[in-house]
Amino acid sequence: MTLFNVTLKDSAPQEQLEKAKEEARKNGGTIKHEYKIIKGFTVEYPDDQVNVLETNEHIHVEQDGMVSTQ
Repeated sequence: MTLFNVTLKDSAPQEQLEKAKEEARKNGGTIKHEYKIIKGFTVEYPDDQVNVLETNEHIHVEQDGMVSTQ
């Protein structure tokens, strides 16, 4: 399974975040973390379902990965 970070776009209403979480769960995703500072969450998806949320125009989806400052 693959982890993805999902964040709400600045122009999107808050209810779109709840809809995205509901859609993720409905399509086999497991919410692993909900962010407090930004409007978003991390979801784990089966490999055959990773494109489900990319059709939602109110959110940004990117694969989770290692980040470094150097």
